Amino acid sequence: MTQVIIYTQNDCPPCTFVKNYLTEHDVDFEERNIANATYRNEMIARDAFATPFILLDDEPMYQVDMDKLNQTLGL
Repeated sequence: MTQVIIYTQNDCPPCTFVKNYLTEHDVDFEERNIANATYRNEMIARDAFATPFILLDDEPMYQVDMDKLNQTLGL
């Protein structure tokens, strides 16, 4: 099973879309809201400066690529 971590922030429509999409497809994920400084620093350390920032088995996805997401997760 692919580990999915999503870095999000409050009032982020794309973040909400991705979370809802994964939930609708019964994909487990960990949400890390960057209001928490630790999570914000983790994201920045990976040269990511926008949310949602997604890690699929520790492989970064800097922009939401639904084709890659679907392929990786077998959706």
